[in-house]
Amino acid sequence: MSLIDYAVFAAYMTCVLAVGFYFYKNNSTAEDYYVGGREVSPSHVGMSVVATDVGGGFSIGLGGLGFAMGLSGSWLLFTGLVGAWLSAYFVVPRIKALDEKHKFFTYPDFLRHRYGERVAFLAALISGLGYLGFTGGQILAGAKLASKTLFTWSFLGLTPLQVSLLLIAFITLCYTVAGGLKAVIYTDSIQWGVLLVGLIFITIPVSLWQVGGLSGMYEKLPAQSFSLTAVPPVTLINWMVTIVPIWLIGMTLYQRIYACKSTKDAQRAWYIAGILEYPIMAFAGVFLGMCARALLPDVGDAEMALPLLIKDVLPVGVKGIVIAAYFSAIMSTADSCLMASSGNLVNDLLQRYFYANADDAKTMKMSQVATLLIGLLALLLAAQFNTVLDAILHAYAFMVSGLFIPTFGALFWARSSSRGALSAMVLGGLFTLLWKTKVLALPKVISVEGLDPIVYGLTLSLIVFVVVSLLCPDD
Repeated sequence: MSLIDYAVFAAYMTCVLAVGFYFYKNNSTAEDYYVGGREVSPSHVGMSVVATDVGGGFSIGLGGLGFAMGLSGSWLLFTGLVGAWLSAYFVVPRIKALDEKHKFFTYPDFLRHRYGERVAFLAALISGLGYLGFTGGQILAGAKLASKTLFTWSFLGLTPLQVSLLLIAFITLCYTVAGGLKAVIYTDSIQWGVLLVGLIFITIPVSLWQVGGLSGMYEKLPAQSFSLTAVPPVTLINWMVTIVPIWLIGMTLYQRIYACKSTKDAQRAWYIAGILEYPIMAFAGVFLGMCARALLPDVGDAEMALPLLIKDVLPVGVKGIVIAAYFSAIMSTADSCLMASSGNLVNDLLQRYFYANADDAKTMKMSQVATLLIGLLALLLAAQFNTVLDAILHAYAFMVSGLFIPTFGALFWARSSSRGALSAMVLGGLFTLLWKTKVLALPKVISVEGLDPIVYGLTLSLIVFVVVSLLCPDD
């Protein structure tokens, strides 16, 4: 990295921080801080949705999949298109109609309206912990990028990866704690635009030129890299079952539904997000991973291939812009997850049970402190994972298996009961987490090789939910 690249990166990060502090001065209520004053345009919300869902974690992960699998890795983000458009048609109108009547702030607010206090409390715990883990995954993604591009040296006994973990956490915390959801959405929108431009119009052309064009790619990569059918069916099922349901239970997504002015605006935002995920980002990400494999075939960690490609291939100045863009994508997810976890802690737990009469000033201060503390916990958690996708998919699995079935029932099944929801949340979430972390092993008679434990967790959650709801209906 040259001094020019460092200067470009520093200038970009300074602008991001400035946006956060601008909204710090303009936020006066919890509604401003957590739902953007309910007045954000669909284009900004749509960009923020895709930035949050894909972010740097999946961006780095997509590069790794492109390196290992080729074009078939793009199916990972096809789940985003499916989830976004199904949600836009079936879910957004129902949630926005309720929000316009009751002025919700969080995802558990919806469950509280449908099932009552106990279910909302448990949902807040599951959602808050899940997004804490998800934030850790994003911080790790940023650290992997920085340790191979910006900070390749040790400092005060810290490894490059540890130095990078501290850097990405510091920058993200600064503007998120200060500016709230408006800062998150507007920086997301800008950051995602910069990332797409940086990838499509700079990184891909330069990488193709370095590898000798498409003909060079065909010479240096195996034929299956150019196939869309090289993904094992069980892997595609795992991706679908793990990721699509998040569009029904994601706290970050509910906050953005609430931030839109109307149902039509929210639906428009979701359609924008879907098309940006697939095919645009899906193919850009895996194609760059393929370029990395053609140019750097001996990289041991597939997820490190893309950072090394940026470091070794791009020219001076351009390198700083692209690295800043990737950092932005990573931060665009980390900041949203921080806001989600903070919203669960403050709105669903602290204010409801301990500070019910807090005024706007106290609520704002409490929200900022909560966001800071959650960010520090996520930093500690990030050091415990080896790969970005492991961290992300563990967090997804925990939330989806615990929350999806009760939420689906709340939206579409009139006989859903609060007891059924509680039972499904506890058993589904707990057993999936224990199976996924190998604390428990699935019996061989029901185990299908390669199938993610979340499939079994969701099945268990569904059976328990239906049986208990029928046996123990609400009064």
